[in-house]
Amino acid sequence: MKKTVFLDTNVILDFFLDRSPFADAATTIISLTAEKDIKAYVSPITVSNVYYILRKFAGHDKVIKKLKLLLTIVSVTKMTKQILLEALNSKFGDFEDAMQSYAAAEYDSIDAIITRNTKDFKHSDLAVMTPDNFLRVHAS
Repeated sequence: MKKTVFLDTNVILDFFLDRSPFADAATTIISLTAEKDIKAYVSPITVSNVYYILRKFAGHDKVIKKLKLLLTIVSVTKMTKQILLEALNSKFGDFEDAMQSYAAAEYDSIDAIITRNTKDFKHSDLAVMTPDNFLRVHAS
């Protein structure tokens, strides 16, 4: 059965910025997504934040091109008023992580949130895994 995951912003940034030592796992997850071995979601917040951060390193056109390529292989969650209210009323210490978690939880098909900051998602109703842990489980 194909796994469906939600990719936190740090995983996408690790991939695009080739951040060592995290880029290898992020690249493998993006490759598995491109090969349709797994299905991956991101949130609209991720797309916005990645644009903002990558724009510091590259021009607008280049960043837009990279994001368009990313969007050919990942799905995007919805962000609704209800999700925002749940995030605002949650026990999460970080509002962005709360929004990500509640957006992912709207999809019954999502098996886990993949993030390097697992402690930030301790209040998530979904399983939370690091990229390395996910790849170990996926390989078995």
